Amino acid sequence: MVESGPPGYLIHDDADLVGVAVRDLEPGDVEGGYLRKPESVRVRLNHPVPLGHKLALTDIAEGADIIEYGQRVGTATADIKKGDYVHVHNVRSARWHNSVA
Repeated sequence: MVESGPPGYLIHDDADLVGVAVRDLEPGDVEGGYLRKPESVRVRLNHPVPLGHKLALTDIAEGADIIEYGQRVGTATADIKKGDYVHVHNVRSARWHNSVA
């Protein structure tokens, strides 16, 4: 079943590979939206995603960049499937990585 009402997650930039949950989300179909355009995007969530956390909008291979806000924010440390919860268990932060020489 698709959730009705306001979007469950937001996509900040057209280049983003992840969306950000605007409420706690449960597995199943969820509708999201872009900040700058009217199109909506439906994703089938594989895991619960807490408010403020990320979900994959597409498959992301291990070692690939995680793009949010149109910028690289991290690197996938494992293969991530579309609809997966994206967090510290499968991503290394670009901020942390760049601070380590």
